[in-house]
Amino acid sequence: MTPKGKKEFKASNTSINAKYGLLSTQWNKFVVDVMLESAEKELTSQGVEPNNIVRIEVPGAYELPLAAKRMLENDIDAVIALGAVIKGETPHFDFVSSSCANGLTSVSLEANKPVLFGVLTTETEEQAIQRADPKEGNKGAEVAQSAMEDRKSTRLNSSHSEIS
Repeated sequence: MTPKGKKEFKASNTSINAKYGLLSTQWNKFVVDVMLESAEKELTSQGVEPNNIVRIEVPGAYELPLAAKRMLENDIDAVIALGAVIKGETPHFDFVSSSCANGLTSVSLEANKPVLFGVLTTETEEQAIQRADPKEGNKGAEVAQSAMEDRKSTRLNSSHSEIS
């Protein structure tokens, strides 16, 4: 699978042997489970062993940052956070989406490890279903591939430079 605008990807030994955390939410499970399945399928199709993939489900997108932090503290090399926040009639959407995105970014920077944002933020259920559709470039698979690519480039960059 090659997402729009991305070049072909070939997994490195570093990305194949990394440990991945797949975080998913219970809210909007009808969409999230499709992304979760596609993310796991993408990892294993690239050569990642199933025992190097840890799956955890949390109630909602708001809980993803803390779960990601805990995963990274427990020997996970990269976290793939999957969820779907679909806009309703109140500002709740804005608070949850923003808190989730900012929280995952903070966790990634604090841990100095990748936390990939696979949380759909859509206006409608139809938009969420379309973005999760494996025939349309499923976001779960895209984010899994990005996690592998990030592990590959992180390893390359850290082996060529010294940080004081």
